[in-house]
Amino acid sequence: MSLDDGPTFEPVYNGAELADILVHKSGRRFAMLSGGGREREQAVVKALSPDVFEGGLPVLLGAGFGHALRCLLQNYHGPAAVVDKEAALLSLTGALTALPKEMRRRVLLVDAPDIETVLNALTRWQGDNAGKRLLPVALPFYLRLDRSFYGTLRQRLSASAAFDFWGRAVQPRFAGVKPRLLLLTSKYFLIGEVERACRKLDLDCKLVVLKDEAIAQTDFARQLLEAALTFKPDCCLTLNHMGVDVEGVLMDLLARLQLPLASWFVDNPHLIIHLYSRCVSPWTCLFTWDEDNIPSLRQSGFEHVLYLPLGTDPERFNPRRRGAAPAAWRAGISFVGNSMLHKVAARLKNGRFPRGLLLAFKGISQAFMESEARSVADFLRAEHPSVFADYIALPDNEARLAYETAVTWQATRLYRNDCVRRILPLGPLIVGDPGWKTEFRKDACQPRYMDAISYYGDLPVFYTCSDVNFNCTSKQMKGAVNQRVFDAPAAGAFVLTDWRPQMENLFDPHEAACYHSPEQAPDMARYYIAHPQSRRKIAQAGRRRVLACHTWEHRLAELLKKMRLIYGTPALRKT
Repeated sequence: MSLDDGPTFEPVYNGAELADILVHKSGRRFAMLSGGGREREQAVVKALSPDVFEGGLPVLLGAGFGHALRCLLQNYHGPAAVVDKEAALLSLTGALTALPKEMRRRVLLVDAPDIETVLNALTRWQGDNAGKRLLPVALPFYLRLDRSFYGTLRQRLSASAAFDFWGRAVQPRFAGVKPRLLLLTSKYFLIGEVERACRKLDLDCKLVVLKDEAIAQTDFARQLLEAALTFKPDCCLTLNHMGVDVEGVLMDLLARLQLPLASWFVDNPHLIIHLYSRCVSPWTCLFTWDEDNIPSLRQSGFEHVLYLPLGTDPERFNPRRRGAAPAAWRAGISFVGNSMLHKVAARLKNGRFPRGLLLAFKGISQAFMESEARSVADFLRAEHPSVFADYIALPDNEARLAYETAVTWQATRLYRNDCVRRILPLGPLIVGDPGWKTEFRKDACQPRYMDAISYYGDLPVFYTCSDVNFNCTSKQMKGAVNQRVFDAPAAGAFVLTDWRPQMENLFDPHEAACYHSPEQAPDMARYYIAHPQSRRKIAQAGRRRVLACHTWEHRLAELLKKMRLIYGTPALRKT
């Protein structure tokens, strides 16, 4: 049998058993095993120290008769690769097909005829196996058969500077003027805004897609390692810790890669972060939309915690998008938001909380709504120790998180009810879920109702159809401001919002209209409905401020500036 333009292979039998193979090449003849037999092929593996493959990935150059491969797999219990382009020899020996199933599952065969394709396949396999070092083991017969192929492969695989995964993937970060960003993407809606901000800032970014939240999946780890090797990012960015697993797999990978992670919390981190006690890492920088969260996040063990408020997309929320809108959208005052009624009910039903926590739930939620406390757990510990004891007795962190979330959502529901109910005499248009009809079913003044609308497709135009866009902030953020405070002014619309302490660092007084208590809201709403010039002046000033300071490009540029200061190459940290 022969390969195209290659040597001729002559099987040698001992009775019915294949004993050896003679090679005829360029007028010469030599045997695969010769007099040494099985022991000759095994010798190349037996000569190695038992711990040579510790933390590495063996790559056998040539399958041979399978004796060396079996010896390797018996003494090493991890995955192994075989590089063998000699299809005719593989067919004759059956070296791989004869392996027991357990052994065969551990073997990657790379049979490509060119070196670069082989190296690419091995690099992908290396990424699938946590980037462990490739350790070549060459059978002497194959070096004699085709030294230009197998000899070159041994040489290149042995060159750790070129082919050690971590040596290739670990590099100085932020060494260039323009940082390269790896986005850990999910279904979270704001990741699209971040990607567009990258394009506007002329930054290279690459997406690693999370098909679900299970970081331990091989596919995700492979994507991350491959991107670290080929894209060479300066940092990763995720929202709300999406992709970060509670076991710490991602953090371990990033630490080995010395690749920093920016995790930007655009929801309450206290409802998320305590699940990740094993994920504290110096290679992670937390950004939070609520400055009040910084001390408690640092107390959780995170060294790098910074403030980064929300922003807006001025191309999406733009006065030029005013178009034909349904007549039903026109309103003197409107409110867009979820009643939280059904969300709270579902959380209580699914939480299966003990009787003590359920009996205290309404009172605790009301008290938390009225307090200045930012954390439900801290509030319970300080103000309601008996309820705190029941809370601590819940079976795990996930159960405690579910109860905290239920309390926060109920507090938001009570607060929104109070604020929106006060403007009912003004005949508002309420846009949201059916729970609002239940909440106000007994009120003498009935609002107009409309089903929820699309954030991307409808809301930018909807804001421009109301004289006053009413805003009352969720109780998950008692000091910070929400998305509407940026989106509505960007669209050229007027918003009346509840005052939050962090407003003062974002807007000057003439750039925003704020009520300091629900009692103030009706009179202020009446005034601005009746004074279009005052509305217009504030809306225009607010829009100028948003365009100058509060777009997603501003936020991303600030985030990357901070990441460079923490993790960047020293010579460029002032860039």
